[in-house]
Amino acid sequence: FFSSSAKFDSGSGWPSFYQVYGSNGRDDSQTNVTRTEDNSLDSMRIEISCKQCGAHLGHVFEDGPKPTGLRYCVNSASLSFRKSE
Repeated sequence: FFSSSAKFDSGSGWPSFYQVYGSNGRDDSQTNVTRTEDNSLDSMRIEISCKQCGAHLGHVFEDGPKPTGLRYCVNSASLSFRKSE
């Protein structure tokens, strides 16, 4: 879902990325990630999930670095590392 080239230290303690792998900047509609409003815990957030199985991946916030300005805050349990091809 995410490339290590898009990883950055957000200071949050969570693995953070500024872009979904295969996305075109801020548009991740052609990727394996879906966005859904999450208004639980009295806060407005956008949940990110796997488009194929619906698994919760984390949340996306609009306080990330350039070039997208997004911060995908990902649960480490949902990460799987693979060598790039």
